[in-house]
Amino acid sequence: MWDRTTHDRVGLGSSVRYLHGVGERRAEALARLDVLTIGDILFFFPRRYEDRRRLTPLDELHPGETICAIAEVLSLSLPGGPAPASALLTDGRATVRAIWFNPHIGKLLKPGVRLALCGRVEYYNGIQLNNPEFEVLTDQPPQLIGRIVPIYPATAALPQRRIQNLVDDALNTYAGRLVDFLPAKIRARYGMKGLQEAVCELHHPQDAESWLKARNRLAFDELFLLQAGLLLRRGSEQRPAPPLVPGKTFERFMAALPFPLTGAQRRAIDDILRDMQETKAMNRLLQGDVGAGKTLVAVAAILAAADSGAQAALMVPTGILAQQHYLTLERMLAPLGIKAGLLTGNLRGEERRSLLDALQAGELQVLVGTHAIFTEGVEFANLGLAVVDEQHRFGVLQKNALIAKGTSPHVLVMTATPIPRTLVLSVYGDLDVSVLDELPPGRKPIRTICLGPEEEGRLLKLIRERVRQGQQVYWVCPLIEDSEEGRADLSSVTSCYERLSKLLPDVSIEMLHGQLPMEEKAAVMRRFAAGETSLLVASVVFEVGVVVPNASLMFIEDAGQFGLAQLHQLRGRIGRGEAESLCVLLGGQGTTPEGHERIEAMLRLPDGFALAEADLEQRGPGEVCGVRQHGVTDFRVANLVRDRKILDLARKEAQALLAEDPTLETEPLFREELMRRLGKTLHLAGTA
Repeated sequence: MWDRTTHDRVGLGSSVRYLHGVGERRAEALARLDVLTIGDILFFFPRRYEDRRRLTPLDELHPGETICAIAEVLSLSLPGGPAPASALLTDGRATVRAIWFNPHIGKLLKPGVRLALCGRVEYYNGIQLNNPEFEVLTDQPPQLIGRIVPIYPATAALPQRRIQNLVDDALNTYAGRLVDFLPAKIRARYGMKGLQEAVCELHHPQDAESWLKARNRLAFDELFLLQAGLLLRRGSEQRPAPPLVPGKTFERFMAALPFPLTGAQRRAIDDILRDMQETKAMNRLLQGDVGAGKTLVAVAAILAAADSGAQAALMVPTGILAQQHYLTLERMLAPLGIKAGLLTGNLRGEERRSLLDALQAGELQVLVGTHAIFTEGVEFANLGLAVVDEQHRFGVLQKNALIAKGTSPHVLVMTATPIPRTLVLSVYGDLDVSVLDELPPGRKPIRTICLGPEEEGRLLKLIRERVRQGQQVYWVCPLIEDSEEGRADLSSVTSCYERLSKLLPDVSIEMLHGQLPMEEKAAVMRRFAAGETSLLVASVVFEVGVVVPNASLMFIEDAGQFGLAQLHQLRGRIGRGEAESLCVLLGGQGTTPEGHERIEAMLRLPDGFALAEADLEQRGPGEVCGVRQHGVTDFRVANLVRDRKILDLARKEAQALLAEDPTLETEPLFREELMRRLGKTLHLAGTA
């Protein structure tokens, strides 16, 4: 039974079952809205508001508006059955009909009763109010009108009025238990509202200005906690490490390069070598557009490690990419006497044992591989540098498992996915950042056009011309099979392969997708890379890293279905050779307005970083660059697109706070809240 003792025991972390009126079924419905605790419902903020402070006279109603009014019931019509109930209402100036699909309306309304109403105005044989909310007026002030009303995400099991009542109950009973964890000096410096006041204001705003101050306070909280957490993690990862100094091998390699480095490559190499010569471990992110020359920068770091007598590991997400990186590195390093090895999950038996023995004995200076690198039995003689390619494909724990293979290796993480600055700060804020924003000289721009599926003759002609010139072609589809996702309006790899095989019998065609066995995928990609196949019909399985310089033409079916970052990655697979390259975006019948926006952006913006910003604007941070797996961009209030200034301020204040107090001893409430919200997500010390 509920009593005062029970009330005193309940905290913000207690189940929503402790709220009046919440039983098992209602708790399950709330859980589907990610509301599990009383604290969750306090921070379950409205998705929008309705300003019900203004009353509209009944003679000023216009179809399409949502209005509030006070009126008296003149008469009722209760036909029964499927027909709606209706009432004729008056405010003394005009009359209007209101209808409800509610068989019990006659028990609630009677002629002469005065109502407060809010609803949508429609025109059907005259002006009418369609299913308006209403409240019978008494001597008490009305709840339905005269205020700004919060509108929450709702479900059939939890209608709007029920959620409003539950939130109000939680606010009235438990909001006083909110502890303001934000350091008082920061609140005072910027004149911020207190936490309890801000939370209550966001549910029941007084006006736009007061709401904005409350909203910005809570957005700052989320971004400040994240920035402090990332800086704490960065501090915990500042391990002592032996310096790695470039020597004669590095100098021979740089002197023999047959082309000049870009300014961006020189700056990145300088950043990395400076970090590696420190006595603390490097933690650096190298991000560069497709084809910007990240591999060469990584090789410079690997050679600095080799010159210092240390080994290097390069971890990549797929076996195909690992093999290509291995071949590239072997070609660059073998003339310098640096021995590299390749380790993937497919390597077994005596071949695997021989490789691991050479690694443990220090006979291999570089190991390239997939996540197989950090499996049991893989032991380095002296791992000094860990390079992780396409960082967002690996979790934090996987990266840590690779680091654990050495005593204290320097770490370089790389990505070809251009990341907007706001996401760099919010997801990779524990890393130093180098950016390759220039393409090597001689790289020709990729022309991008958009064609409709009705221009099939032109498409086939383009393929035949390129193949006749000895070039190769990609044809990319969003689905693997026609039945996938129930989308009959989208193209699939299997149907396109069958269609193109019939239309182009003289062209060697193969298909590649994620459902093929690993060995078959690798064999298909090998044949295409070797020029044995002219046309590859594929899903996005090949999108990252694999380079086929002879491929100069790409078709992307239903291009609007892909994200901008993915489209840019796909386009970057061509344009690596001497031929002029062409990317053809095919718009399908199922293209949405957002899909058309993405296609337009691809036609307008060749630069990956500009596209990344456009992608962030369009889709939001949770989906861009795969960052949702980090679990740090799912804010309740903050928005990384709108709140860039708040993010910068939060980072500045977090840096200042941790410079003064690296362990947050003077701010125990803030540290406790940080560990509660982000400790496990960011793998901070003191959390399980």
